[in-house]
Amino acid sequence: MLLAAACGGGALDDFPRDEVTVAGEVWPVAVADDPGERAQGLTGVTDLGDLAGMLFVFVVDTTAGFWMKDTPLPLDIAFFAADGSLVDLLSMTPCLGEDCPTYRAGGRYRFALEVPAGGFAGLEYLRLDPASVGD
Repeated sequence: MLLAAACGGGALDDFPRDEVTVAGEVWPVAVADDPGERAQGLTGVTDLGDLAGMLFVFVVDTTAGFWMKDTPLPLDIAFFAADGSLVDLLSMTPCLGEDCPTYRAGGRYRFALEVPAGGFAGLEYLRLDPASVGD
């Protein structure tokens, strides 16, 4: 189910919205499912508004890395396999300079979910329901 809800941080206005199920909970997210959207990501975003995070969707399994160039919010990123199982979970720090580290999952993944730092805290069983993506 695509959502048309508005959110804070104007840079997110051009991203489609969706609801995905994470650890059994429904989360509203911005969706980055094409190369341009994935490259833009949360660059420059200071407020997610009513969104829990941004879901990056790939059509095939990947090992692509993420970086935080010009991303002012500290983020956690969870990488999920095509079946929704957790591949890796990393914390990423803002990088406003030129020499930014690249964050990579410890294995191939199909989905990556970025949330504000601490956003996955308290979830006992971190899993993404792939059937909820793109409903």
